[in-house]
Amino acid sequence: MTDLATRVHLLLRGSGGTVATAESLTGGRLAVALTDTPGASETYLGGVVTYATELKKSVLGIDQRIIDDHGVVSAECARAMASGVRALTGAAFGLATTGVAGPSEQEGKAPGTVFVGIAGPGVLEVVALELSGKRQQIQDRTCTEALTALEQVLRREETALG
Repeated sequence: MTDLATRVHLLLRGSGGTVATAESLTGGRLAVALTDTPGASETYLGGVVTYATELKKSVLGIDQRIIDDHGVVSAECARAMASGVRALTGAAFGLATTGVAGPSEQEGKAPGTVFVGIAGPGVLEVVALELSGKRQQIQDRTCTEALTALEQVLRREETALG
């Protein structure tokens, strides 16, 4: 994951971009992956771990209607989390993770049900994942998938500008 985080950092640095994270099921692992990269302070502004639903609302500004209508394990919540952390920090990109790491279901959704949200200039995307494995494997794989998704967005942006 270190090489992947380095590629994301270099793409962000090359475009003058920054990123901030909003994490739920990954519990800070995504922030660790990004800050393990030398020079990360140039591109990583910070992040929040909003494990509790109440913090998703109070810190990230997630509308109660999203939670009531879709739940926190949803594409809609991931999208709102990414937008919320972007607004909170002023980062060019917000990257969010929400889902079920296990061992039991949440909101009727099985462990491995994960949503990654990405918000940026002209970008508001969600990647839906169905992962398998134990809790830590799901968390680690979510981080890899989140960084991969951000890398793809950044490469598209680079191509569009180049």
